[in-house]
Amino acid sequence: MAVRTWAPRGQPPILRATLTHDHLAAISGITLDGRLFLQIREQNYDSAAVVGFLRVLLRKIPGKLLVIWDGSPIHKGQPIKDFLKRGAAKRLQRERLPGYAPDLNPDEGIWSYLTRVELGNVCCTDLSDLRTDLIRARERLRHKREVIRACSRQCGYLI
Repeated sequence: MAVRTWAPRGQPPILRATLTHDHLAAISGITLDGRLFLQIREQNYDSAAVVGFLRVLLRKIPGKLLVIWDGSPIHKGQPIKDFLKRGAAKRLQRERLPGYAPDLNPDEGIWSYLTRVELGNVCCTDLSDLRTDLIRARERLRHKREVIRACSRQCGYLI
């Protein structure tokens, strides 16, 4: 995403790029104390991949875990139900956001910050380059706990 460009007045810049179906998929979550968890992969996320992410969260975060997520179908699939039945429900509580409520989702603030600040004006040559830049941006943001906490406060979640 270009944040700022330059061109003579009246001549908007035009970016020419060939379109491909190559992509990266990412899933992320934050904690109220300002920790960021973000996974990147080349395949789309499905319910089984979400279970893998939840396993990481349960391993890294002690105690009970409240997951607030949107109504995406990958959050309701059979692998999620099976995972909860096998015992994850003891530590994992899920709450669903109302339909289209980005103002209630602090993770939206994280992605906005990543794309506008950490990755603003970054130009990648290929998918590998994008992955590297995204990982570096994630690591920079992990050290900015106040920014992460501010995303939760902006949505009304008290710390």
